[in-house]
Amino acid sequence: MTNLLGQIPQNMWGLSLIDTLLPLWIIICMVGGVLIGYYVPNVETVLDAAKFADVSLPIAIGLLVMMYPVFCRIKYEELGELFKGRFMRNQLFFSLAINWIVAPLLMVALAWMTLPDLPDYRSGVILVGIARCIAMVLIWNQLAEGNQEFCAVTVAVNSLMQIILYGPLAYFYVVIVGKGTAFHIDMWVIFRSVLIYMGIPLLAGFLTRWIFRRYEWYHKTFVPAVGKLSLLALLYVIVVMFALQGHEIVDDIGNVLRTAVPLILYFLVVFIGVLLWCMATKVPYDIAVPQCFTAASNNFELAIAVAVGTYGVKSKEALAATIGPLIEVPMLLLLVYVIKFVRTRWYPSQPSVQSEPEKNDDLEV
Repeated sequence: MTNLLGQIPQNMWGLSLIDTLLPLWIIICMVGGVLIGYYVPNVETVLDAAKFADVSLPIAIGLLVMMYPVFCRIKYEELGELFKGRFMRNQLFFSLAINWIVAPLLMVALAWMTLPDLPDYRSGVILVGIARCIAMVLIWNQLAEGNQEFCAVTVAVNSLMQIILYGPLAYFYVVIVGKGTAFHIDMWVIFRSVLIYMGIPLLAGFLTRWIFRRYEWYHKTFVPAVGKLSLLALLYVIVVMFALQGHEIVDDIGNVLRTAVPLILYFLVVFIGVLLWCMATKVPYDIAVPQCFTAASNNFELAIAVAVGTYGVKSKEALAATIGPLIEVPMLLLLVYVIKFVRTRWYPSQPSVQSEPEKNDDLEV
């Protein structure tokens, strides 16, 4: 085992014990969460007793804590320069096309192919596929060492597009194409999801950087220290998510496994497809990373909120929407290591468009 690890580049594993053994911690958290949810009496009731915007309060807190450190690292002052070139603007247009045309169509097709006899679960999966990620993609991008500024812009643009397109697309694919039960999506639910899970940590991170970035301790001490919160919060969220669904996972394991099939296929097809396109068109690695992860990730907070608000908290649609992040987290972590392995083979010497390191001229001790 030591020899095997020794052959893997150091930057694939990060610098801390949390980074190095993250797959192991996630597996432990997943199994531990299921065991807690199944064997600890009333744990689901306790965890779900308080809600914040239709999402369990413990999960909502974990997501906000997870996102804040990422937004503290983004160089907001350089975003204008980043998108002056035609290449970066084209990359943004490509991301929008994949996220709002190709990816939803693929999820709908996979849901119909794999769940033709489970319309309720199929509707929940489709609700997940239409909701484009506005939160955890920043974590995967950071772990894979992608361009944080480009990722932040694509996430922000997708957030605005989500407010406009999620309702019409959900109605079209679930009710008209899927012949599901007619429902009305409250646009405030969509706007609220974007406002909370994108707006709050973005504003907090922006203000923190704007106020303190001229001080050297901010870059050398604060950012590395607070950055550890992201992965710790991720592990915490995984435990809570699996604990909340412990009984459902064990008691309905057959349909849970079937519902996982279109999700797994979706993540693999979208991610690998976008990665191959980036490699074929010579897109730099640090831009290929956010392209792949924004396309493959989903906004499970919104999907769960819509499913619960429309069909009820105990509905099969809500269960299917909840299965989404349970599959997405381990799959995208695996893909982090996949793309970093690809980097060592096909991207070893390719220049990036990553912003230049900040000069220390304006820093104060």
